[in-house]
Amino acid sequence: MVLAMPNMLDIQWPDGQSAAFSTLWLRDNCPCPDCRVTQTQEKRFHIASVPIDYAPDQAQVEADQLVIRWPEGHESHYSREFLMGCSQSIKQDWQPWQKGFLPRYVDYTEFLTNDRIAIEAIQVFLKDGVIIIDQAPREMNTLEALAPRLGPVRELLFERIHNVQVDPNGYNVAHTNLPLPPHNDFASYSWPPSVQALHMLVNEAEGGRSTLLDGWGALEAFRAQYPDQFETLCRVPVPFREFDDNNETFAIAPMIQLDSKGNIALFRYSNQLMQPLDPSSTDTADFYNAYHLLSQQIFDSPFESRFRLEGGQIIVAASHRVLHGREAIETAGKRHLQDAYFEHDNVRNLLTVLKRKNG
Repeated sequence: MVLAMPNMLDIQWPDGQSAAFSTLWLRDNCPCPDCRVTQTQEKRFHIASVPIDYAPDQAQVEADQLVIRWPEGHESHYSREFLMGCSQSIKQDWQPWQKGFLPRYVDYTEFLTNDRIAIEAIQVFLKDGVIIIDQAPREMNTLEALAPRLGPVRELLFERIHNVQVDPNGYNVAHTNLPLPPHNDFASYSWPPSVQALHMLVNEAEGGRSTLLDGWGALEAFRAQYPDQFETLCRVPVPFREFDDNNETFAIAPMIQLDSKGNIALFRYSNQLMQPLDPSSTDTADFYNAYHLLSQQIFDSPFESRFRLEGGQIIVAASHRVLHGREAIETAGKRHLQDAYFEHDNVRNLLTVLKRKNG
């Protein structure tokens, strides 16, 4: 049975279940070859070709199929499976870390050559926000070889493959032996890179343990305890800057970005790149109260993991979520790390392709 309402159709299936659909949505999503390019599955029909009050001449349920005849004589057939499939919302698949969390390790060669291992590792990465690739070559620019699993390297200023060593001429605190507080890189970009890979080539120094922190887990706990302060950090724009003699990057954006459903989408947190806010703004005091509370929780967080990254190990982190840092380097032993950036969209899409390829 189909009940027509203004701009809507209310459908009752033979088993008694019901669903309501916009008439414009139904016309726009007709799956027939006249309305969709068979070769590419892209739409040919355009919604601008019908009036706003467009309505079917006839609509009926036939078994598990909705059949509609439109005013111009076009007939659309929608399977129940198609209609119900379009109603499924995409859920975030991440899970917050528990106390004592340590990243999952995966062998470098197996990750690159065994699809089953790669599928499992990428699923863990999407859930935890981090994996560690072990037994990697200790050769310069090995990160380029991860492209078949992570997608192409995202090029940024300050080197395609960035070298991190103690350097008296370095432009960033990472080039000193000082501790690095939790942060994510390139908050100074309007769209910071969403995946970071950090490859330890050699680590003979004492100290300098790596730190990782589940930023989204910390933010959800903060939102539950301080909803007003959380909203402030979603609203007040913050300037971030990173530069050297040849480059200048600058962005102004709130620390927390939400998607349309209120889920955390991007956490932009970098004490070293943050620039002064306008002191005359009425929002600045509220921002600092919220920023202070959040930072205290981050520095005393159950969502943190500390470990030594050895030569031949690569951290792959979802950098819109996971903050990274290190403890102070205590001795001047050789320590050389390279990092490069990738994009989360590419990792997810490559997982889909791997699953399709492997049934």
